[in-house]
Amino acid sequence: MSEVQRKLTTILAADAAGYSSVMEADEVRTLTDLRAARGVFSQFIARHHGRIANTAGDGLIAEFPSVVEAVQCAIEVQRELGEAQSGLRFRIGVHLGDVMVDGDDLLGEGVNLAARLQSMAEPGGILISQQVYDQVQKKLSVGFSCLGEKRPKNFAESVVVYSVGESDAAPGKARGARGAAAARGDDKKQRFIAGAMRLGLILAVLFAIDWMTGGAWWVQWPAIGMALWLAFRSGPLFERL
Repeated sequence: MSEVQRKLTTILAADAAGYSSVMEADEVRTLTDLRAARGVFSQFIARHHGRIANTAGDGLIAEFPSVVEAVQCAIEVQRELGEAQSGLRFRIGVHLGDVMVDGDDLLGEGVNLAARLQSMAEPGGILISQQVYDQVQKKLSVGFSCLGEKRPKNFAESVVVYSVGESDAAPGKARGARGAAAARGDDKKQRFIAGAMRLGLILAVLFAIDWMTGGAWWVQWPAIGMALWLAFRSGPLFERL
């Protein structure tokens, strides 16, 4: 038995979502769509200096020397397939890890994790591991959403998973989330100002009553209490803003 060779590489795993159901509905069209999709994968994998290592039915495993090129390839493939009038939608997972090399095939936990990420992705979606995210998050103009820790099937430990968005869509969502947070902050600020104005009006009435009843200046005590309340309420609010 030859010695097992290992290497660190970026693995892209892809698979057609609901392939059996689509095939059952229309075998001829599904086979045509699958061949067209394979052509798209082959074209973009070669363009980004990768190679197809394993194929099985409606899925494939590819490897790339560059993590950035692998994720960029996944994005471009999904964009191209999304524009095609096809009944097939693919899920893609990308992981950077150690693999075993058997001829042209890649084996091992690194490949398995990429495949598990693929299986957890939405049709038309891309999921990446923490190792991939660390390498690409500042190098690609796309949005990333952390999905938290996920437990891949047959894995002993959970892994942190990120979804990848289109360059125009995901950042817009992020801006939308920040905008919503800012709007909530403005609303809190406006409510605080309105409440302060009401307290000011009440305090003015109390001063008037105090002055008309002899000016004993008892009103200073509620005034101090109101000032302390306003100070307490304003601190956390403006720190968040």
